[in-house]
This record gives sequence, C-alpha cells and structure tokens, in this order.
Amino acid sequence: MDVAAWLNRLGLEQYEQAFRENDVDAEVLRDLTAEDLIGLGVTSIGHRRKLLAAIAALRETSPLPSDPITTRAGQEGPSAVKSSSAERRQLTVMFCDLVGSTALSARLDPEDLREVIGVYHRCVAETIGRFDGFVAKYMGDGVLAYFGYPQAHEDDAERAVRAGLAVVEAVRKMPTPKALQVRIGLATGLAVVGDLIGSGAAQEQAVIGETPNLAARLQALAGSDEIVIPENTRRLVGNLFEYESLGNVEVKGLPVPVAAFRVLRESVIGSRFEALRTSETPLIGRDEELEVLRRRWAQAKAGRGQVALISAEPGIGKSRLAEAFRQSLESEPHTRLRYFGPWPERWYSPTNMTALFPSGISWSTVAEA
Repeated sequence: MDVAAWLNRLGLEQYEQAFRENDVDAEVLRDLTAEDLIGLGVTSIGHRRKLLAAIAALRETSPLPSDPITTRAGQEGPSAVKSSSAERRQLTVMFCDLVGSTALSARLDPEDLREVIGVYHRCVAETIGRFDGFVAKYMGDGVLAYFGYPQAHEDDAERAVRAGLAVVEAVRKMPTPKALQVRIGLATGLAVVGDLIGSGAAQEQAVIGETPNLAARLQALAGSDEIVIPENTRRLVGNLFEYESLGNVEVKGLPVPVAAFRVLRESVIGSRFEALRTSETPLIGRDEELEVLRRRWAQAKAGRGQVALISAEPGIGKSRLAEAFRQSLESEPHTRLRYFGPWPERWYSPTNMTALFPSGISWSTVAEA
C-alpha cells in the first residue's frame, strides 16, 4: 500500500514527509498510536482523530497477511501457524437480548419472524454504531458488542450505557406487529480481544476474559427494557445516570457475589465534571495557568471584557482548572453562566463553556466586549 496516496485520500498530504523520514510504511502504519502521531508532528487533535479512525478501518479491511505453514497445493495444514493481532484491552462488553422471542416464534411464520429479527438486528447495530460500538456477533436474537475495540475512547463505559438506553428506546419504537423489548447486560474490565475464531459466516473476533461472561450473566438478571451493570462500570460513569441497587447478586462461575445496579435514566446533574467526580484531589502544577486567568479576571473587573479559551487533550484537566479558578472567586460577587453542547446523533464529546461576569458590569458591556 502506498502510504503517501493513503494520506492524500484523507486530505492530510502535509504529513507525507514526516511519515517518510520516520520510515512509516504500510506495515508500521497499522500499529501507529496517538503518541506516535504526536511524535510525527500531528499536533492537530482533529487530524489525529481522523488518522486513528482511518488506521482502525485499515486494520479491519486490510489485515496483514498471515504466514501459514502450508501443505501441498498451498493449502493450510492443521498445524498452520498464523500471526496474531490479539490485544489486551480495557473493554466494556454489551449483551443485548430480545425479550419473549420464544413466544414470538410460536405466533409468527418463520419468514415473518426472520424479517422481524432482521429489522431488530439492524436497529440495534445502527444505534450501537452511533456511539462507536463494535457489533462482534449476532447470536439468534442476541447481539454482542464491544466498546473500546477496535477504537478506544476515554469514555467507553459511558458510551456503552448511553447506547444501551438508546437501544431500549429504539427497539421499543420499531414498527413491528407487536412492541418489542430487550434486556441488556454490561461489564467493564481487561480482556484479550482480536483473535479470529471460526470461519465464514461463523467467524468472529473473540474476547477472552471474565468481562464477557459477567456481561452475559448480568443480562440474564435484567428485566424487560432494563440495563444491569456491575459496580466498576457504575464507578466509571459516576453520577451521569440514575441507578437502582440490586444488592450483591450471585453470578455463576464467580467465587464472590457481584454488586449490581439497574440503570434507570440519565441524571439531571448539569455538569459532567461534577457527575464524574465525587471528590477532588489537590490541583498541582497549574499555578501559571491560574495566574493568567486571575489577570484576565482583574481586567474584566476593570471594565475590559476578556475571553479565555482552555484547550488541551481529553482528560488533561481543563474542567478541573476552570473549577479551581471558579472556587478561587467564591469570596467575590460574580455571575456564572454554564453552557453544554447537545448530544449529537453521531457521538462526540460534548462541548461545555463557563462564563463568569463580575458584578456591576452591564450586559451590554459584556456583549460589546
């Protein structure tokens, strides 16, 4: 594959020289990480996102050829050794199952049932895809999906829960002779993912570990249109959602009971920062940034309106810095306005903005500034 042509198709031909100078060929390209792209000089977050998505697609559509031990006529022998692309990943696994499918099969003609299941599968897959989930396998009326593979995000657990709520709503609204319902189990943890097992239509990228087993067991505990998650997933998504505790439940195959929670709905907490953090650690190493904000605040109090944009990589502490600055103003009279961008049809991290105005400054002055 021509890496230069690949970059050109993405509209990122300006990085061709950097790729060439660092000996990035077609084989190396598939293994590039976000850190590698930064080292190559891709400083734009948007360009890195585009490149990582294209690399993930490249892995799926054009896997590296294996090097099998062959028998006669080029056929693979039973002892063929293939290169493995399996990875150790932090995943959130979703099991989604159709409620009452046995009763449905008794009422419908097999061809009609096939049509209903097909519509149901497409509905679930499209909904999961909106949150960058990966549908790994259809098992009759069940759907197995991964969040965190092949593309990992810092908020995969949250994406999975939001996708679960969206699947419940979407399936409920499907135009079928009888309203359909689902039950969903989620679990988060380390797993080995990516090994291809089976062949033909039965082929899947398997996940090995406790996580998929736990998700399957929790799905069995869920009622109609319910989502059940374990304690570690609940901690990851914080107070972004409202829950009902199911207590410690016995899970087949696990030595100790598991604390389980039923997801009820999105919470009404307005700030993602507050929802995801129940306690704060001291802010360290941000004295210079805080001093810049304080100087801008002093200018705003003097009647010269200011705008400060805090921009950085996800998870680096932008909201924490803004919150620390706001706390430093608690003794001063001021007005705070907070804005949060709406969730789009296609998932991306929401935009939030905080505006602070010193008391005594008119709205017209603020608008002109």
